[in-house]
Amino acid sequence: MTARLNGAQPYVLGLFRIVVGLLFACHGAAKLFGVLGGGDGKGGTVDAGAWPTWYAAVIELVGGALVLLGLGTRAAAFISSGAMAYAYFKVHQPNALWPMENGGEASAMFCWVMLLLVFTGSGAFGLDQLFARRSTSARTPASEQAPVSV
Repeated sequence: MTARLNGAQPYVLGLFRIVVGLLFACHGAAKLFGVLGGGDGKGGTVDAGAWPTWYAAVIELVGGALVLLGLGTRAAAFISSGAMAYAYFKVHQPNALWPMENGGEASAMFCWVMLLLVFTGSGAFGLDQLFARRSTSARTPASEQAPVSV
């Protein structure tokens, strides 16, 4: 049973990354473009260049898209995790101690989830994996590659 679960780990991690990236990108799209309920909950958008909300929204959209695709996952997740830590401690935590009290549940959760992806990588289904396989096969000398049958 354990071997079967361990064998499925890269695929489950890949699905986890896709869902997290999609949800994170949706937060950024809502704030920037007023879709999905908008940044203010009424379909409105944040003002371009407004500190820190607009910058956080750009990080959410771009970072979420990169995590979703599995492209530069570790770097995108690192920056996204830091942005969410900043959001929690500078925006939410001064209002109250606990995330349930200060409205910072999403920031805290995304911070830790993205930090996990920094250490686990993209898992299966990511473009990182596809590019790694291509570069490995390109560097392998023809004498070491498996023969191709026609």
